[in-house]
Amino acid sequence: MKKFIIAVLLFAACQPAPKPAAPAAAAAPDSTTLSPTDKGFAAVNGLNMYYEVYGDGKPIVLLHGAYMTIPLNWSRVIPEMARKRKVIVAEMQSHGRTKDIDRPITYEGMADDVSGLLKHLKIDSADVMGYSMGGGIAYQLAIRHPEQVRRLIVLSGTYTNDGWWPDVEKSFASITPDMFRGTAIEKQYDSLGNDPAHFDDYVKKIISMDLKPYNWTKEVKNIQAPIFLAIGDADGVRYEHALDLYKAKGGGKMGDMYGLPKSRVAIIPGTTHIGMMEHIDWIMPMVDDFLDSDLSTKPPTF
Repeated sequence: MKKFIIAVLLFAACQPAPKPAAPAAAAAPDSTTLSPTDKGFAAVNGLNMYYEVYGDGKPIVLLHGAYMTIPLNWSRVIPEMARKRKVIVAEMQSHGRTKDIDRPITYEGMADDVSGLLKHLKIDSADVMGYSMGGGIAYQLAIRHPEQVRRLIVLSGTYTNDGWWPDVEKSFASITPDMFRGTAIEKQYDSLGNDPAHFDDYVKKIISMDLKPYNWTKEVKNIQAPIFLAIGDADGVRYEHALDLYKAKGGGKMGDMYGLPKSRVAIIPGTTHIGMMEHIDWIMPMVDDFLDSDLSTKPPTF
């Protein structure tokens, strides 16, 4: 039964999120109809990393979740953000059009790849938003390359392996390639030029990263960039995990007395781990406000 549930969740994660109804004149294009201003491959750390760039303005990097690609993870987010920002999206090692190489997949290695991509694009620093696995990459980017990170947004990501609820963490060992048969993940893996004969190796290699203990608590709490944490109230991430970091970043005090901390936290109602991307229309206004605000820590005056 547990494997069946995991399979259903993984399948659901691959499906396009439903778009809210809107008048035709006000409807925004998705990234399948919006043309990138730049795209290609960046040679970084022995990897040919695929990337796309949309829009203009202050740069923001979007980091996808495990087994995802640019269109699977960000098709609804790119056009919204590209209205006023330069949006940089990339596919991590072995994902999508970025082919695998002979090295382990690690959060640290993928963070170094993103750092190399920013240098390739001649971008000194950027805002960074990561979902799930991408949240872990975002944390490591801010730890290893702090000068390149302006503000950090982590959606349903953890900085320790026990940041997940215990049953969720335990379930990772049960994930098998068979759970992905016929899903959009397998179909996109094949359609973007990967060898179908290596699909099983791809699944196993990625999940192997989360079968090893990791704990970046000290390093993450020392990140100087402001952090916006968002998890679902029915997410796989423990509430205490997110709140512990928020308190370490200045939260847990009455803002009317002490001022607002530079970092923020949100628990999105009625939202699962997968549902974070289905409720992106709820989250984007909060992300925009965080990125655009002056993050003053001064208490209000009356």
